[in-house]
Amino acid sequence: MFMISDHHFGHKQIIDYERRPFGSSEEMTETMIERWNAVVGKEDKVFHLGDFSFLNQEKTSEILSRLHGYKVLIMGNHDRGRSRKWWLEAGFQEVSEHGLIYSGFFFLTHEPMYMNKQMPYVNIHGHIHGQKYESSQYINVSVEHWDYTPVAFEQLKAMVVPNEEQ
Repeated sequence: MFMISDHHFGHKQIIDYERRPFGSSEEMTETMIERWNAVVGKEDKVFHLGDFSFLNQEKTSEILSRLHGYKVLIMGNHDRGRSRKWWLEAGFQEVSEHGLIYSGFFFLTHEPMYMNKQMPYVNIHGHIHGQKYESSQYINVSVEHWDYTPVAFEQLKAMVVPNEEQ
């Protein structure tokens, strides 16, 4: 199982905004597809935490059909201009307009949510790209932090759940 966010497929300006290491939108697309498929198997599940594509449905569908795995979208601010139905037709297997609690402890959202020390969750989120909150209650899975590659849930879990084994 993997998590990632903020691919912004087809968004040329994001290359400059976030100083992404790509010469063009096309190079960015091809590199991100290659990196996704290098780690995600056909049977793996991927939670995409929003801001997937700025392209039309046909081009978005073309990208989704090339990406391995069972793909779940938690809609981001740039996805919400399109309906759940639009994203399902484009090729996501599941689409949620709201955050989800995963494995009883992880709150999966696009935007970081307000958390305090009494809340029993870790917020896995995107939206803030290269920025990061200095708190163990937040994990940013924007592509900029993970070399444009989906990150294994076990790796994220290990960052916040102590290993009980001796």
